[in-house]
Parts: sequence; C-alpha cells; structure tokens
Amino acid sequence: MDRDIRLKRLRFRAWHRGVKEADLMVGGFFDAHSAGWNDAEMAWFEAFIEEQDVDIMAWAMSVQAVPDRWQGPMMEAFATLTYVPIAR
Repeated sequence: MDRDIRLKRLRFRAWHRGVKEADLMVGGFFDAHSAGWNDAEMAWFEAFIEEQDVDIMAWAMSVQAVPDRWQGPMMEAFATLTYVPIAR
C-alpha cells in the first residue's frame, strides 16, 4: 500500500477512537511523530491502536505495566504525553 494512503488511514483511526481523551492521546501522538516513522514504526502503531483505549491510556500514564510487546522507543515517546494539547 502507498505510504501516504497508509498514513491517512492511520491518522483517521488515531483520531476516531470513540473516547475524546483517547482521541487526543493517540491522535496527538500520531500528529506529532508520524512524519518521521519508518515502516517498522508504522507497523508498530498499526498493531498498537488495535488495543483497548483504556489499556493504552493506562500504559501511557503508568497506571498499568506496559506489556513486553509494546515496550521500546515508540512507547517511551508515547508515554511522554507532551503532544497532548491542554486547554488553559
């Protein structure tokens, strides 16, 4: 599949999670980082967003331990949460 089409599909899925907080977290991460992703990082994200929102958010906020399969540089970047816009 063409890289641009793949990224467009991922962006849509990242921003349409069904829970506003998950949209901001997953979609914000996508917007902040996806431009520099290689094929392996895109594959990681594609698999990652198949997880339940409650689990993704718990891992990012260190409420639950991150399963081994998700640990690594992508999860470390995800868990910074610096990409989540905060209204003031």
